Amino acid sequence: MRQPPSVDAWGGGGFRVSGIWRPGSLLIVDDVARDWTATSLAALTSADFAQVIAAGPAVEFVLLGTGLTQALPPRAVREGLKAAGIGLEFMSTEGAARTYNIVASEGRRVAAALIAV
Repeated sequence: MRQPPSVDAWGGGGFRVSGIWRPGSLLIVDDVARDWTATSLAALTSADFAQVIAAGPAVEFVLLGTGLTQALPPRAVREGLKAAGIGLEFMSTEGAARTYNIVASEGRRVAAALIAV
């Protein structure tokens, strides 16, 4: 039975995931939370999503938390995910964290890429 991690809190430069504080940005792929090196939306490249793309059919789509406000990800990111057949939804980090919790609780195979705020 799947038990995806929950994003319990965000802010202060990190996230509380399933009760454990994790500083910095966060990547959740295939129900595993891990550190993510991303620090800003402008600096993102398609290489930042290599683990998401490598997960293949384990990921229906990725929720990208873009920081304090919603903003359009760089074209290379959008095109790289599209070429891999992975959907992309982007919103503020707060919105993406909340949406991830809902979608993961429904049993969907979603990845979360959350830039720390």
